[in-house]
Amino acid sequence: MDSGGSAVRRWGATLIATTAAVSVLVPASTAQAASGPSGVTAKGAYLLDSGPNKQLWSKGADTRRQMASTTKVMTAVVVLDTRGVNLDKRITVKKAYRDYVAREGASTADLRTGDKLSVRQLLYGLLLPSGCDAAMALADNFGTGSTTRARTTSFISRMNKKADQLGMSKTGFDSFDGISGGGRNVSTPRDMAKLARHAIRNSTFGTVVKSASTRQKATNGRTYTWYNTNKLLGSYRGAIGIKTGTGTAAGPCLVFAAKRGSRTLVGVLLNDANRYTDARKMLDWAYGTRTAMKLRSLPQGAQRD
Repeated sequence: MDSGGSAVRRWGATLIATTAAVSVLVPASTAQAASGPSGVTAKGAYLLDSGPNKQLWSKGADTRRQMASTTKVMTAVVVLDTRGVNLDKRITVKKAYRDYVAREGASTADLRTGDKLSVRQLLYGLLLPSGCDAAMALADNFGTGSTTRARTTSFISRMNKKADQLGMSKTGFDSFDGISGGGRNVSTPRDMAKLARHAIRNSTFGTVVKSASTRQKATNGRTYTWYNTNKLLGSYRGAIGIKTGTGTAAGPCLVFAAKRGSRTLVGVLLNDANRYTDARKMLDWAYGTRTAMKLRSLPQGAQRD
């Protein structure tokens, strides 16, 4: 999602192959390993060894910042942590969802009014192209109340309750997708790392966010083709997600994870124009390698975030 007003884009249903880069590894120096990752330009950063839940490195770890569409990680978590959630439940796309992304100039899964998609499919639409229409569909159907506004508002309350449960003490949500009208949709690198660590333990979430692309059919046969905006996938060996975000106030953001062997690392970058390069630096430092990385290309017309 781009709260700065990226244009709503649409693309066809034909799957276009994306180019994955080959990572070349050479041993990292002892000096690098001792000093921490150098040259990380993010305003806020955090690196976590997920298994032992151990902080490895941070920068401005507890400073609150807007986090744009990385908010959608919590949107997905609230849905997936719903007791008895039925991922195959069909949800009908309302015109209100399309009107919302058009009005906000938001990133979109290009959901078509009247189409019926499952909760699982909407999670792909939420997390790959960063669809704010998919976010609204999920919030509208997993919130409570007699109107769409009431239901989405109650869903945001659930997001804040989940943040409290996860110990995200400096986080507050005023949005189901990262579009923050009042600028109160904020978190910290440390808190977002807590959220990401929780999220990747869910197998459905993990399957979705590590997908570079997907094709999903609505019940009427319409095919949606979505590409993951996270260019770290297919570019850095072991990358398994998680979510991009970009906004005028937030800047470019990235919540990421990688797994090599039995070791899973989770990282957060807030307001970072060099988010992919910095993610590589952080991961290489922790894994003790140096990686030559060429970013995966997104096809023309695919959403950027």
